Amino acid sequence: MRFEQLEYLMAVIEHGSLRRAGEQLHVSQSALSEAISSLERELGVPLLERHRAGARVSREGRDLVPIVAEILGGVAHLKAASDRARASRTIRVGTVNAGTSALLIPAVREFGAGHPSTTVDVATMLQAEIEESLLEGRLDVGLINAFPGDDIPAGLERTVLLHGRPAVCCRADDPLAAQTAISVDDLRTRPFVAMRPGYLMHRLAQRLFGDAPPPETFSTDGAEMGKSLVASGVGPTILPDYSILGDPLHTAGVITARPLAGDVPPVIMLMLRRRHDRVPAAILDFERTITELARADRSNT
Repeated sequence: MRFEQLEYLMAVIEHGSLRRAGEQLHVSQSALSEAISSLERELGVPLLERHRAGARVSREGRDLVPIVAEILGGVAHLKAASDRARASRTIRVGTVNAGTSALLIPAVREFGAGHPSTTVDVATMLQAEIEESLLEGRLDVGLINAFPGDDIPAGLERTVLLHGRPAVCCRADDPLAAQTAISVDDLRTRPFVAMRPGYLMHRLAQRLFGDAPPPETFSTDGAEMGKSLVASGVGPTILPDYSILGDPLHTAGVITARPLAGDVPPVIMLMLRRRHDRVPAAILDFERTITELARADRSNT
C-alpha cells in the first residue's frame, strides 16, 4: 500500500470521476485507475463503483473512508511538523571561496535576518569535495566556479549565479595596474600567486603558462587567501573578476583587477544542490536569497 493510492482514492470520491481527479492530480486516468485497482486487490474489497458517467465510493469503501481520511490527516500533520523542524535547522554550504565577499556573505546576512532560528554553516572546500559532499548529503548547497561546458555530476542540480571572466588581481600600486590589459608574458616575469590543484584557476594557469611558468610561484588555497597574499605584495594572481570586484580589499583601494589579454574562456559561478523530490523550505529560501542577489549583481554590471 502506497500513500498516493489513498490520495488518488479520496480525489476520485471528491471529484466523482477518474478523469476529473486525474486532471486535478496531473496523473493519467489509466495510472489512477491501476493504482486504485491495485489497492482494491490488496485490501480485498471494491472501493469504487465505476460507471459510464463517473465513479463513486462503494458501500465497502464508505466504511473505510474515515480511516483513509485519518491516515491522510496524520501524514499532513507529520509534514507540517517536519517543515517546522527544518525551519530551525542548519544549512550547510560548501564554497570554493570566489565570490564569497560579493555574493555569499551578503546572502548569509540577508537570509539570517529573516530566519533567526536557522544557522548557515559555511565551509571552504575544493570543487570535487563539494560535489562529493552534496551527493552524500553532507552539504545542502555548494558554490563552485566552472567553465561553460564543464561536466557536473548527474545527481546534482545547477543554477548559474554569476558570469565573469578571469582577471589579473594585483596591488593597486603595482606597475601592472597601470596597464589596460595584462598578458601572460607580463605575468611570467613576476612572482605569481597560484591556486593549488583542484581549483578552477589552477587549471587555467596550467593552460596559460604551459611549460613556461613564472620564475617563482606561491601556492595557496582559495581566492580569499590569494587576495591577501596579493595585498601583502607577494605577487599577482588570476581570479574570476567577480571574486575581486566588491571585495573589501578592492573597495579600500588595496587591490585591483585588470583584464587578461588574449583569448581567455569565460567563467561562471554555479550553485549546486542534490536532486530532491522535496526540498526543505529553509534551503529554498536560502537559494532564493542568493539567486536574487546574483540577479541584482548582474543587472548592475
